[in-house]
Amino acid sequence: MDFGDLYTAYNELKAKLEKEGLFDTKYKKLIPYMPKRVGVLTSKTGSVIRDIINVSTRRNPNVYIRLYPVPVQGEGAGEKIAKAIKIMNEKNLADVIIVARGGGSLEDLWPFNEEVVARAIFESRLPVISAVGHETDFTIADFVADLRAPTPSAAAELAVPEISKIEDCIRNYQDRFRLALRKKLDYMKLQYEKCMQARCYKEPLEAINERYVNVDMLVKIMIDSTNKKEILAKKDFEGVITKLDALSPLKTLLRGYSIAKKDGKVVRSVKDLHKDDEISIRFTDGEVKGTIKEI
Repeated sequence: MDFGDLYTAYNELKAKLEKEGLFDTKYKKLIPYMPKRVGVLTSKTGSVIRDIINVSTRRNPNVYIRLYPVPVQGEGAGEKIAKAIKIMNEKNLADVIIVARGGGSLEDLWPFNEEVVARAIFESRLPVISAVGHETDFTIADFVADLRAPTPSAAAELAVPEISKIEDCIRNYQDRFRLALRKKLDYMKLQYEKCMQARCYKEPLEAINERYVNVDMLVKIMIDSTNKKEILAKKDFEGVITKLDALSPLKTLLRGYSIAKKDGKVVRSVKDLHKDDEISIRFTDGEVKGTIKEI
């Protein structure tokens, strides 16, 4: 195929896959922040794998680089790249996959424009970084991948965090934690000293003694109030007794009067009496009975 035919096929496939949603950002998987294993699909010879290893080792020597050699150009390369992606997933050989090759013509990069590779990247459970060609080269794999890197070295930088920066960040967090803890301890110490200066801690019995004094005062007030009420009640009672005594018929009897009764009722008029009526007469020192002889 000449350049024109390749370019036409490229655009047709790109439009087809875009319509199906393979380029949609909602399907993009996050690249793990601290991968332990980075799978690299590229040629086992050449500068690509050396650049990835050099960059990864410099940034974090603890990350294991697993090379899965595949042909990166020529007939049948696309099927082998797609198969390698599936094997990486089936055997869980990495935490993130880098699909990479150096620059070249559209024909050289064509395996990464094949539909089989695009669908293998889309169906990959493991996140995939595409680093194919130079920064100005765009392949179908770049659009389908979870992340595009302009160069293989940049892909290594995106996949492997720089351990020295992480260590600096951890030290910074440790310093901030120590400072926060020191401030917290100082604040708690200040609160403790403030509490110990409080009156209830310095003289705990004084407040109780004050309460005792208040209770004694309240008891005295209650007793005085009760006594006053008792005196007033006694005076009221004596007044009532005096009034009752003044109205008592016994007082009248003491002055020489007597009370006549007939059938238990006081005789108020001579008209209430008849001859031979039985009556009783009450004196101050006793009572006599008699019969009416004459009216």
